[in-house]
Amino acid sequence: MNLGKYGMIRAAAAVPRVSVADPVRNTDDIAELIADGYDRYGIQVMVFPELSVTGYTCADLFHQKVLVSAALESLKVLLDRTSRYDMLVAVGMPVEADNQLFNCAVVFHSGEIIGVVPKTSLPNYNEFYEKRWFASSADRISDTVRLFGKEVPFGENLLFELRSLPVCVGIEICEDLWMPIPRSSYHALHGANLILNLSASNETVTKSDYRRALVKQQAARCISGYVFSSAGQGESTTDVVFNGHAMIAFNDSILEEMTYPKQSAFIYSDLDIEKLMNDRKKFNSFMSSPDNLNYRIVSFDMNCDRDVKESFTVNPHPFIPEDHKEKFVRCKEIFTMQSVGLAERMRKTGIKKAVIALSGGLDSTLALLVTAEAMRTLQLPMTNIIGITMPGFGTTSRTYQNALTLMHELGITAREIPITEACLQHFRDIGHAPDIHDVTFENVQARERFQILFDVANMESGLVIGTGDLSELALGWCTYNGDHMSHYGVNSGVPKSLVRHLVFWYAKKTDNQNAAEALLDILNTPISPELLPANDDGEIEQKTEDVIGPYTLHDFFLYHMIRNGFSPKKILKLATLAFEGKYEPETILKWLRVFYRRFLTQQFKRSCLPDGVKVGSVCLSPRGDWRMPSDASKELFMRKLDEAAAELQNGTL
Repeated sequence: MNLGKYGMIRAAAAVPRVSVADPVRNTDDIAELIADGYDRYGIQVMVFPELSVTGYTCADLFHQKVLVSAALESLKVLLDRTSRYDMLVAVGMPVEADNQLFNCAVVFHSGEIIGVVPKTSLPNYNEFYEKRWFASSADRISDTVRLFGKEVPFGENLLFELRSLPVCVGIEICEDLWMPIPRSSYHALHGANLILNLSASNETVTKSDYRRALVKQQAARCISGYVFSSAGQGESTTDVVFNGHAMIAFNDSILEEMTYPKQSAFIYSDLDIEKLMNDRKKFNSFMSSPDNLNYRIVSFDMNCDRDVKESFTVNPHPFIPEDHKEKFVRCKEIFTMQSVGLAERMRKTGIKKAVIALSGGLDSTLALLVTAEAMRTLQLPMTNIIGITMPGFGTTSRTYQNALTLMHELGITAREIPITEACLQHFRDIGHAPDIHDVTFENVQARERFQILFDVANMESGLVIGTGDLSELALGWCTYNGDHMSHYGVNSGVPKSLVRHLVFWYAKKTDNQNAAEALLDILNTPISPELLPANDDGEIEQKTEDVIGPYTLHDFFLYHMIRNGFSPKKILKLATLAFEGKYEPETILKWLRVFYRRFLTQQFKRSCLPDGVKVGSVCLSPRGDWRMPSDASKELFMRKLDEAAAELQNGTL
């Protein structure tokens, strides 16, 4: 995979097994890690621990000229040995400048030093005595330091910008992260989206947990990638132990982690910088009032077209946690939000009854369960829920019986209002032949059902509960002013793939065995609006996913388009990785075309949606998360899909 083509970069945290006060041995290990990382894995950015050239625990040996000079000589050897590697590297070492000694990150690329960043916050408590040996960056005088006959940018305010990708690297050193306002916060506000931390954080009980939380939180707060490398075994154990804690975080997640490596080692991950930058542009409060700290940008070039095997896996179900326990916790949380939203609407309006259509399908089932929970919250009787089943031309015995079972087991008020005769009368009124099974045939039934619901709600002083889900709204798979409308849409923020898991979660937690059996059968029933007649065996003939494609794919497309702002080509590429072995790339492309065509032409339905609760990071409410003109052109996106299709065909996607 060409990572650069998709806005990604491969970064590594390396932990060499240091030999204290032996720069020659240490730089030899560093050079081998760089070579291995570049040649075998295509690493583009690599960070080493604090003072990794000398070892962090040299103590008063830092006052010895021989050690500092040897570190500089070894750096020269390291630069020569790594000059052929198109990699940005940050190593830690002592550097003399302004008649002082600084604890620094030396940043180099292809054998050339492009900047030196001194540490700002020097710990001088408990086991730490850094002020005994080093000066803070706050004490520097010059903006450059002379190394090997060249003036090199020097300072804590340096950022390293890659010209060929929107990658901007900021450096902080160990304690700088522990401060109330870490250096990386300022770096991020001035453009850094990849933070490298050179650390020598020793280990004590529970400290690794705290360190992990710091890195994870800072990556999230800065909307950045964060690569952390800490000193490992080989450092002196006179008074403390170092565990070589290495982490790669991306926004709010730890992607890779390593502790106590027995030998020199590194971890790496592919970081989606494009996603970070899209998030920053979307969350525009991120850049509010950055302090002017006279930042300096050092630009460098790197060939980002190298093909490598991707190191990441793509979750085919981005709305659904992969861990079973976490999934059930998420289901409970979402179900609670849905029911609380409805309960609050009923409490504030003073309305005590709810009217809901029950088809025996997934969406109406979840809406019923949510409504029942809202009634419990309000301490209202279940009979205040008026469930109406409205059999029509396509209703099957299976869905009909499941709807009846649920109404009976939950103890709600059940009504049956067949719609066949009313629809036939309507066909006669408008001059439509009932044997023509077109969109009019289908929509007449949907609108008849919702006319009944609203009229019953008027009679009962109740709320019509919407059952349509997020996936249907994205695709416009609903009848305008039919199932598209309600007084409150409890499922409007829940994608279809997640509806399944919510119903399954409820089936597993309920003590009502009959209800649980009905719920499990509903889960195994093909998704259908049941607007076309059943087949000769009385089974569902009209299957939604045969017409518009698998909801699993559409939910994947929806997430990456709305949440991440990815292009059609990138979504196609990610989908081929996520669904490898399940869907052929050509099949994915086919349904991606359907997704874009429907999404971009169905906004008029979303522009007048009823109120409904937002439960996740993707929502299509016209009052909140998603606003677009109903008459926007789809041509740009379809052209981009054509370009992606051409690349797929010639094998360059």
